[in-house]
Amino acid sequence: MTKTIVAIAAVLMLTACNATQRGAAVGAGVGAAGGAIVTGTPGGAAIGAAAGGLAGALIGRATEDGKCRYRNRRTGRVYIEDC
Repeated sequence: MTKTIVAIAAVLMLTACNATQRGAAVGAGVGAAGGAIVTGTPGGAAIGAAAGGLAGALIGRATEDGKCRYRNRRTGRVYIEDC
């Protein structure tokens, strides 16, 4: 049950990120898992996380259109403007 709550919290935190940040986070996670599986060492997982994070950030940045979503905390209104 605790693992499920932690996983849900992690996913909810990613919703506030832009495409570059989401790509870096997902890439780092996938890279860490891949590095750990391939090498079986913590060092391999760290290298995989670094490589995956960099690749994910680059891919995420390429998909952004230069617009950011902002939310007014008082009214809850969402608006889009140049970053």
